Amino acid sequence: MARSAHVERNTKETSISISWDLDGTGEYRIATGIPFFDHMLDLFAKHGLFDLDVSAKGDIDVDNHHTVEDVGIAMGKALRDALGTTEGIKRYGSALVPMDEAICMTAVDVSGRSAFVFKGKLQGRTGGFDVDVVKEFLQAFSNEAKLTLHVNILYGSNLHHRVEAVFKSFGRALKAAVEKDDRIKGVLSTKGVL
Repeated sequence: MARSAHVERNTKETSISISWDLDGTGEYRIATGIPFFDHMLDLFAKHGLFDLDVSAKGDIDVDNHHTVEDVGIAMGKALRDALGTTEGIKRYGSALVPMDEAICMTAVDVSGRSAFVFKGKLQGRTGGFDVDVVKEFLQAFSNEAKLTLHVNILYGSNLHHRVEAVFKSFGRALKAAVEKDDRIKGVLSTKGVL
């Protein structure tokens, strides 16, 4: 059974289209109008082995915030739709990923409850991109996907490298969490539901 979804989100500020296959090979087509953000989503898909198409048009003449946040919302919804009942998934995933001198640890619980914790410094601009909105993307994703997400940038002097470590570790942690395990009958919870 294919674990994939297509989601469209249209507001007065953005028009977003997401197609996501969780059991892919890391193929991606990303076009948000924000080159640095595109690069980060490329990394997320490649390292998560997700087949991901993202098309977004937004009011980036104002700033990147609306587009980045709305992509997070749409991706969170696509993840939830692709997972369906969440039966048989490992539920938890974590990854510790270095990017040159920077390192980030990310942990995910596909719990059915949204919680987001972010530790580390992300301030400034790189590639014309205001990195503060990375947290908005992750928060929106976590809220809409109904998952617990902890992201901790442990250290790193280069801003680009810190952000890159975030997206790579998020992709790898999420891949581990949504993997199927034939030994898991139903959902991985003593409650019987996620």
